[in-house]
Amino acid sequence: MSEKIRIVLADDHDVVRRGLQALIGIEPDMDIVGIGGNGLEAVQKVRETDPDVVLLDVQMPHKNGIEAIADIKQFNPAIRILMLTSFGDDDMVFAAIKAGALGYLLKDSSPEELLQAIRNVFRGRSSLHPDIALKVIQELNKPVPAAHPLTEEPLTEREVEVLQLVARGFSNNDIAEELVVSERTVRTHISNILGKLHLANRTQAALYALREGIASLDEDG
Repeated sequence: MSEKIRIVLADDHDVVRRGLQALIGIEPDMDIVGIGGNGLEAVQKVRETDPDVVLLDVQMPHKNGIEAIADIKQFNPAIRILMLTSFGDDDMVFAAIKAGALGYLLKDSSPEELLQAIRNVFRGRSSLHPDIALKVIQELNKPVPAAHPLTEEPLTEREVEVLQLVARGFSNNDIAEELVVSERTVRTHISNILGKLHLANRTQAALYALREGIASLDEDG
C-alpha cells in the first residue's frame, strides 16, 4: 500500500479549519500532520513535520499566504503548495503562482474538487480553479507594457517600496501597516506608480516589478 499524503493545513477561521480537517481526515490516502491558524503557525508546522502538501489560505494574520510560501520553499523547495481562498483577486493569484504554489482553488469549490486538487498537487500537477485558470491564460496572452525610460518620471524611493510590496501580494492595508502610513496614502502611491509606468492596474505593476527585477517574492522586507 502506498504511503499517505502528509498534509499541513492553515486557515485563520476555526470553522474552515475544522471543516477541512473533517473532510480530509476520512480519506484513506491522506493524513493531516499539522494545523495552523495563521501564516507563522503554518511555517512552524511545516518545519516540524516536513509534509508533502501544504494547504494555505491567502489572507491570514501575522504572515499572509504569499509570504508563508517563500519561507516554506526556503525550508524545502520540494513541498507542494495548494492555495485555498475566498478571493479571486488577480494580484493574489499571480503572486501565489510566482511564489511557487502549484494549485489555487476558491472556497466555493466542491469537496471532490478540493480532494482531487490535493492529489494532483501531490503528484506535481498544477490544479487551478476554472476561473483562476482563465485569468492566468488571459494574463499570459497579454503583454506587459514596456516602460519608457526617456519619457517617464522616475519612481520615488517610497514608490519603489510600495511597488515591491504590491509585487509580493500585499493588500493596501498590509502595505499601510508595513510602511506605517495611511491606506489612503498607499492608494495615492499606487495611482502615481501606475501613471508613471503607464500601466493599467496592480496586476500589471506586480508583473512588471517581478520581470524587471525591481522586486522578488523571496525578499524578507
